Amino acid sequence: MKIKDINRVPKHMTTIGGQALIEGILMRGPKDIAIAIRKSNNEIILKKSRLDTLGTRHRFFRLPLIRGIVGLVESMTFGMKALMYSAEYFEGEIEESKGETLLQRIFKSRAEEVEMTLTLLFALIMTIAFFILLPSFLTSLLKHRIETPFILNIVEGIIRITIFLIYVVAVSKMEDVGRVFEYHGAEHKTIHCYENGDELTIENVRKYPILHPRCGTSFLFMVMMVSILVLSFFGWPNPLQRLLIRLIMLPVIAGISYEINRLIGRSNSHLSYMLSYPGLLIQKLATVKEPDDGQIEVAIEALKGVLTQDKEDDLWR
Repeated sequence: MKIKDINRVPKHMTTIGGQALIEGILMRGPKDIAIAIRKSNNEIILKKSRLDTLGTRHRFFRLPLIRGIVGLVESMTFGMKALMYSAEYFEGEIEESKGETLLQRIFKSRAEEVEMTLTLLFALIMTIAFFILLPSFLTSLLKHRIETPFILNIVEGIIRITIFLIYVVAVSKMEDVGRVFEYHGAEHKTIHCYENGDELTIENVRKYPILHPRCGTSFLFMVMMVSILVLSFFGWPNPLQRLLIRLIMLPVIAGISYEINRLIGRSNSHLSYMLSYPGLLIQKLATVKEPDDGQIEVAIEALKGVLTQDKEDDLWR
């Protein structure tokens, strides 16, 4: 399926989204979260829980820009918890966890919560190092040749995108990650099938494309593009100021990117298609792969777990 074919207008544009896990898929609907995992004995288990977010409890967190910042943090938290949950069914992880770990000895019942927090902190540090500090440092080496702050910010953005592309392509070559990306493709195919009004069967899902314009990959690319424009307003100060500005403005950039992706998600116009096109290219290049029937079956179970009686509940508003 070619990228240009993704621009077909579906009958039902849903807000339902997902995340590929270790031999499974997380689906997030308007009211529930469902995790479907394929165990080693080929059994599919489904874990379903009520969606509890700041936005559902407080109107303030549903305001434009604010909802994007909060949603990003919550999505990372939901995703990390789901990933750790899926790892419990992964044979290698089970064998390694038979003995009591240092965290379990120290923190007892809170060991899992502490482990997730440390993992998120490590991911945040690595993100800052590779996608903020490294591009800024490499760009600063060109400062004696480029004097215009706006151009320096563009160069920094290009370097950041290049690092991101190298990273996702390198990761996609790993065998275990390749399986995860196949589940990512199954997630996209299943959502396409649902949006086009077809019955959720393996045969129907299989015919749909693995690329989807409303994917998280497109959001990450949008964050990097928006960062070029936003950070250009702050010139090119000294290294410490640059770091502080980028850290302070990261939530703002994420909020703006979310609102842009929200507009894209609600529309199938040519403008929306053009804005989502770079993300589709990255998906095609690395982050999604063609799934097998077993993976599609898992995706169907996960999606069915978040559907509501009223289909209007999951429409973009």
